[in-house]
Amino acid sequence: MSETNKLTLSVVHLARENDEFRQVLWTGDNAQLVLMAIPEGGEIGGEVHEGHDQLLYFVAGSGVAKIGDVESDIASGDVSIVPSGTFHNFRNTGSGMLKLFTTYSPPEHESGAEHKTKAEADANTDE
Repeated sequence: MSETNKLTLSVVHLARENDEFRQVLWTGDNAQLVLMAIPEGGEIGGEVHEGHDQLLYFVAGSGVAKIGDVESDIASGDVSIVPSGTFHNFRNTGSGMLKLFTTYSPPEHESGAEHKTKAEADANTDE
C-alpha cells in the first residue's frame, strides 16, 4: 500500500491486516502515521528519537515494552508513550505477529517508506 491522502482511515483494521515491518501510511508537516508488524521473537530494536515524540497503539499480539528503565507487558488495546530523547524497545513475546500503528511528531521516516522486514529497515537507516 502506498502512502494515502485520505484523512479518515480504519487504522485498526489496516494495522491488523499489515504484515510489513514498517509502512508509512501518512505524513504531514507535524506528524506521521505508520503501521508496524513485529514477528514472533522479533523486536523493533533499541533506539532513541531526538526531537520526536512517539505514541504506539497495539492492536494484536503481546509483548514487552521497555521505555527508559521501565519494562511493561503490552497487548492489544494498550498504548505506549515515548517522549523525545527516551530509549525504547518493543519485543514480541507472544505467538503470532505483534501489530500496531504508531504516530511520530514531527515525522521520523521518509514519506511513503515501506520495509517488509527489520533487516530491510535497518539497511535503509538514512530514512
